Amino acid sequence: MMRAACLGASLLAMISLAWIGGLLWFGLDALRLTQTPPRADGIVALTGGRDRIEAAVSLLSDGYARRLLVSGVGPRVTLTQLAARDGVTIPAALLPKIDLGRRAVSTIGNGIETAAWAERHHVRSLIVVTAGYHIRRAITEIGRASPDVVVYAYRVRPPALRHPFNRNSIRLIIGEYDKWLGSKLRLSSGYDLAS
Repeated sequence: MMRAACLGASLLAMISLAWIGGLLWFGLDALRLTQTPPRADGIVALTGGRDRIEAAVSLLSDGYARRLLVSGVGPRVTLTQLAARDGVTIPAALLPKIDLGRRAVSTIGNGIETAAWAERHHVRSLIVVTAGYHIRRAITEIGRASPDVVVYAYRVRPPALRHPFNRNSIRLIIGEYDKWLGSKLRLSSGYDLAS
């Protein structure tokens, strides 16, 4: 009985240390500055935070891709409203190249919505624009939904991560780390919440 308790405590300690080590790696990764992505067929910006639309429009304007999907847009929200909210000016020449995805209400939904859009527009390589704390889970879900599409990460640093050591930022990182672990476990188990 004592031996089983010691083994259980040792196992719990190892799992806890692995979780803490992973959390530290995840937090540093979330704060990492983004690299210039390679050119791709498309860009997807996931709604839900500041600076994502601006970064995606800038990439599109600079010729990094031929089309942009803004995934997770509310049913009545227009591109003009999205741009105004983020203080972004969208050149008129880019408007025909931007699509609004209105079906996604979660990161899993972003993956499904992006996969359908990529198939419709023959997108084989994709730049994913989202917050640094969200990029790992976004890539996991988009990769699961469209495994034949090459995905490149483009992190933005939202206001929540500009002061990473305050209580709210730490809570955000922990929550996103746990969600990412859940998405990885779901992916490895083959269990699909969306079906």
